[in-house]
Amino acid sequence: MPTTIRFRQGAGRPCLDFIRTLRHRGTAEAVEELPDAEALAAWVRQCGPCPAETGDAASGLVGTAQELREAIHRLIGAARAGRTPDAEARALVNEAAAHAVPVPALTASGQLAWHAGDPVRATLALVARDVLDLVTSPALDRVRDCSGAACGALFLDTSRPGTRRWCSMDTCGNRAKKAALRRRATD
Repeated sequence: MPTTIRFRQGAGRPCLDFIRTLRHRGTAEAVEELPDAEALAAWVRQCGPCPAETGDAASGLVGTAQELREAIHRLIGAARAGRTPDAEARALVNEAAAHAVPVPALTASGQLAWHAGDPVRATLALVARDVLDLVTSPALDRVRDCSGAACGALFLDTSRPGTRRWCSMDTCGNRAKKAALRRRATD
């Protein structure tokens, strides 16, 4: 099954890409991108290392994935603010991280293939482990809020000076520059 690009990536860490599945977080225009098993399996196919099919495993994990996403967001927010993370968020992330992760194997043709008994749960385990690494590493100081109006996304600023403002120059950055150009043209 070919992968259709459906979800935003490029935040710099898998856990940051995962929390972007609630688009326009904190606004009236918030959009849930993981409403059902089909969407969750599509996210795993696009963003995870191993293929996942829509099925019983994915359908039973939609609520878990949404709860994990919100726990990850709270965990990052607490870490960035220097606060102790809430016990519920910590427990959800720790529980997800404890599951088996995808395993790499070299195929007969020399290609790397990833396998997991439960690709959805295994990919969520990778995401949970990634956020645990992020909130305990110096990279946390480079996590930024997008300056785009109503975006709400977080991203890892890997620019040399550490002054990146937008989650994506192609979307939020482009919109901001167009708006600035329009304002200058009307002045």
